[in-house]
Amino acid sequence: MGPHPAVAAIRLAVRRVLHDILNDHSLPQQAGAALPTGTPPRSGGEAPSPPLVLVACSGGADSMALASALAFEAPRLGIRAGGVTVDHGLQPGSDLRAAEVCLRLRELGLDPVESTAVTVGREGGPEAAARDARYAALDHAAERHGAAAVLLGHTRDDQAETVLLGLARGSGIRSLSGMAAVSGAGGRYRRPFLELDRQTARKACMMQSLPVWDDPHNADPAYTRSRLRHEGLPALEKALGKGVVEALARTAQLSRDDADALDTWARQAEATVRDAAGLLECAKLYALPPAVRRRILRRAAIEAGAPAGSLFARHIEEVDRLITGWRGQGAINLPGKVVAQRQGGRLVIRQG
Repeated sequence: MGPHPAVAAIRLAVRRVLHDILNDHSLPQQAGAALPTGTPPRSGGEAPSPPLVLVACSGGADSMALASALAFEAPRLGIRAGGVTVDHGLQPGSDLRAAEVCLRLRELGLDPVESTAVTVGREGGPEAAARDARYAALDHAAERHGAAAVLLGHTRDDQAETVLLGLARGSGIRSLSGMAAVSGAGGRYRRPFLELDRQTARKACMMQSLPVWDDPHNADPAYTRSRLRHEGLPALEKALGKGVVEALARTAQLSRDDADALDTWARQAEATVRDAAGLLECAKLYALPPAVRRRILRRAAIEAGAPAGSLFARHIEEVDRLITGWRGQGAINLPGKVVAQRQGGRLVIRQG
C-alpha cells in the first residue's frame, strides 16, 4: 500500500524540483559551462560532490511537509539535504521555538541544520522588513554551506494572496505575476508547492504525525496578509464561488509570461534610448510603448539606489510624466534618496 495521496503529492512535487536541481548541477561537466553559486571547482577526473539542498522551515505545516518530502526524496537521488530556520525575534520564546524546529529537522535526518537569528527593521512595513531579513539570512546560509538551492514552502494559496496584494497596491503586471517557481541569484530559491493547496500540505503532516506550529501572526488582523487570508479570500469565494484561488494562481502564471516578455523588450530597448554619455534621451523614451518605457525607468531608478521593494507604480508614473507631460516641473524624489529630473532633453536619475 502506497503513501496517502497528500504525502504522495508533496513528494512528487519535491522530486521534480530535485531532478531540476540535479540537471542544473551537472552543467559544469559540459565544456565552457559556468559553475552554479556555491559549487566548488573540480580538478580533472574528480567525481562531482553531491549537491546540498536546504529547506527553509518555520515549523509550520507547509514547511514541515516540505522538509519531510525533502528528507524522503533527497537520499534516493544522491542529494544531501539540510535545513535552516530563521528566528525573527518578534515573539517571546522565538529562540526556543527555533531550537525545537531544528530538533524536528534533525529527527527527519537532515544535516546540516541551523537556526539563524535576525534583526527585523522597519523599512517598508513589518511584513516586508521581516521578509527582507529572512531572505538575507537564507542567502547567507546558502553561501556559507555551498548549497545548490533553498526550497521554500509557498503554496497555491500563498500565490493567490500575493496576486491580490499586488492588485490592491496597483503595482502592475509584475506584481500580479506573484512568486516565481525559481528565483534568486542563480535560481537559488525553488518553490515546489505552488501548484498544491495549503490543505494538502497540512494533510500530509497529519498523515505522517509531524508536529506543526501555527504562527499567531498568521491569524493576527494587524497584518494585511492575515486579513486577506481569513476575511478577503473567504468573502471572494462566497461571492464568486469556489475556484478563486486556482483562478488567481492561473492569472499569476499568465501575467508572469507577459511580464517576462515585456522585461526582455525593455532590456533590448534600453541601449537605444541612451546617448553617448549613457544618459536617457527623453524624445526616444517618449516614442516607446508606456509599458516598455516605465520598465526602463524603474530599472534606472533601482540602479541609482532606489530599493526595489519600496519603489511603487506611483513613483514610476511621476517620473514618467517628466517624459510625457513635461511642463517644466521640478525634480521627483524617489525612495532611497534618489532624485529624477529632466535636464536639457535628458532624464537624469541619481542619488540626491
